[in-house]
Amino acid sequence: MKSYLGKTVDIEIDRPIGYVHQKENYSLTYPINYGYIPDVLGGDGEELDVYLLGVNEPVAKYTAKIIGIAHRENDVEDKLIAAPVGTLFSQNEIAEAIHFQEQYYKTTIEAICEKSAGAVVYTVLDNRVKYLLIK
Repeated sequence: MKSYLGKTVDIEIDRPIGYVHQKENYSLTYPINYGYIPDVLGGDGEELDVYLLGVNEPVAKYTAKIIGIAHRENDVEDKLIAAPVGTLFSQNEIAEAIHFQEQYYKTTIEAICEKSAGAVVYTVLDNRVKYLLIK
């Protein structure tokens, strides 16, 4: 799965925006496009699934960049996350977008664009600025 991060792939969409998937105890309406990479098998023995973010109308096919992976701890298959080339989403944005389906699994998101924060720590000694650097 990690080998797909950052790559551009062709996706076939079999569950476009608005698609209603009937489950045993409930139905699931897709708020985003969802499909697969043709001829690439996933952990379940079927074609590798991909969430497509950033495309707000139903599509049948799309060429997009893989920007993340939804790692499922309690399933046989992880899911790829794609977006139009040049578009990135943070881990939180991805998690919100795929929650409609991932709420039923124990999922962690790995994303190209990780959300982080930082600070610059410094002091002034003898009229000289000294910075704390940590690698």
